[in-house]
Amino acid sequence: MSQPPTGATGTSTVVSVGSVLGPHTYPQEEITAAFGRLVVPDPERRQLLERFHLAAGVRQRHLALPLPRYAELDGFTAANEVFLDVGTALGEQAVRSALDKAGLGPRDVDLLMSVTVTGVAAPSVDARLVPRLGLRADVKRVPVFGLGCVAGAAGVARLHDHLVGHPDDVAVLLAVELCSLTVQRDDDSTPNLVASGLFGDGAAAVVMVGERVARRIGVSGPQVVASRSRFYPDTDRVMGWDVGASGFRIVLSASVADVVREHVGLDVKDFLAGHGYGVDDVAHWVAHPGGPKVVAAIEETLALPPTALDVTRRSLAENGNLSSASVLHVLADTMSGWPERSGAPAVLMAMGPGFCSELVLLRW
Repeated sequence: MSQPPTGATGTSTVVSVGSVLGPHTYPQEEITAAFGRLVVPDPERRQLLERFHLAAGVRQRHLALPLPRYAELDGFTAANEVFLDVGTALGEQAVRSALDKAGLGPRDVDLLMSVTVTGVAAPSVDARLVPRLGLRADVKRVPVFGLGCVAGAAGVARLHDHLVGHPDDVAVLLAVELCSLTVQRDDDSTPNLVASGLFGDGAAAVVMVGERVARRIGVSGPQVVASRSRFYPDTDRVMGWDVGASGFRIVLSASVADVVREHVGLDVKDFLAGHGYGVDDVAHWVAHPGGPKVVAAIEETLALPPTALDVTRRSLAENGNLSSASVLHVLADTMSGWPERSGAPAVLMAMGPGFCSELVLLRW
């Protein structure tokens, strides 16, 4: 295996990941029945919803609310109030879990970045967590809205950028997504039917440290070596939201997997080659579980072995797509298995609205 070129770019270390899920767990069949009544008033049209739900590759999902409560959400205001209540609580759990695993406390945190695409707040969720967690009054906060599914990978990359320039810092990324709150009532469009069967609720927090902190406290974990962002022109209607009085109405094109096949494979290969690696050198693929067709497209375009994305597929089956938090759940599961090859590279990757991708090279 060829070795990556050395340089003065610096690294950061992923110390821990805290992952939590929505408090109410249901098998996919129960969600299909409940959301079917909510989304498709015409019983004859529910067969299409049931087919989409069955094809999603999801066995169960974890929701912000008990299933009967979704019929009571009468618009964006009610849904967003639930986002603030449940999302802040899940965010607190995720950050506390990640800090405990890292052996660090809230007052050690120098930077807190929060990402979401399923609720809005001012003050933002991260601001609401400062007193709840006991963070320092001078903690730097970076709330980010709108990156969607790519935000988990992009957040890791942006924290790395900060830590390369601030090697004495401790930084935390928090992703909070309550996707179930965005399901539109009385909307039997194909995107809404697909989304109602694919997306779940959860949060994740990642603790990362700069080089000098890693040496000082002796932490271990995958090092972030480099990242690459890619924006694909003329793809703005591939994925995203139309925001209106009823809240977030999903934009989801059938061409998502085609865009992945056209662009992502070449981007990954070029990214790896720039650091002296090939696809076969990668020990771990930490890929966002965007859906069965997207996962298959990643596997196909990179010619990966059948088991390479097992962790991603298992996350999709057990949790659904958690938007930005999903790839961080996959990262947590991958880290719990720990590496077979010391020093081997791993790739963390996700795609999202734009359409865009974010690639992160880890050294395990």
